[in-house]
Amino acid sequence: MRVVITRPAADASAWVDALQAAGHQALALPLMEVGPVAHTQAVVQAWAQWPEFQAVMFVSAQAVRYFFECQPLALRAAAGDATHPLWTAGPRCWATGPGTHKALLQAGVPETWIDSPAADAQQFDSEALWARVAAQVKPEQSVLIVRGHDVCADTAVSTSAASAAPLTGTGRDWLAQQLQGLGASAQFVVAYERRAPAWSLAQKTQATQAATDGSVWCFSSSQAIHHLAHALPTQSWAKARCVATHDRIAQTAQSLGFGEIHRTKPSLADVLVSLESLA
Repeated sequence: MRVVITRPAADASAWVDALQAAGHQALALPLMEVGPVAHTQAVVQAWAQWPEFQAVMFVSAQAVRYFFECQPLALRAAAGDATHPLWTAGPRCWATGPGTHKALLQAGVPETWIDSPAADAQQFDSEALWARVAAQVKPEQSVLIVRGHDVCADTAVSTSAASAAPLTGTGRDWLAQQLQGLGASAQFVVAYERRAPAWSLAQKTQATQAATDGSVWCFSSSQAIHHLAHALPTQSWAKARCVATHDRIAQTAQSLGFGEIHRTKPSLADVLVSLESLA
């Protein structure tokens, strides 16, 4: 089966290799470019405020990666040490799914200080995370939400860790509302930026072919589908197939006109099982 991987280039190669090892013909057509924010002052300030937060929620593995790139050198000695004051006197780390959980472990966060949905959860998102952490929320204390920012989004949205969390725009607004409902406060900080990739003519040709030749597109982001629509604005997707790792992503694919949409969990193992069911 021909499978199109749309993850950022840095993450796509491992998926392509695994799919090829499983006997599929895999093609990487990244629909998202990810990089650090141009100005990291807000992230540095968030690290300075670290002990003040009751929890720090990471929306993705990229959020972990770029946030921890700004970790003060003096704190890096705490990597993996569950008894270090960075953890015992600091916030818990919240992860939305297994990929983010793994990234936190790789960043040196002890397993005992990470909260995330169960490995067999039906979905991995803010709602599933909330079911695990709601009982531990303390009123009148802050939770920091580390997120990304779409370059084309409204740049007027505040990215300071010291500012109140906006309830519109990019971010985990639903979770912020739940926190406020329990008397806690939510604050946002932007650790990375997302932008549409600049496809070559060859990549556009490959994408056009994959829209009609029975290829299966793998989507792990609604934004990636928006970028696809922008890259090929006149393309019909009525004959195209895809797997989506969340209901909201599946709905976005449906709105673009994908003719065949299958829902799967976001892990590589689950995607492989879904692909086998389509063979």
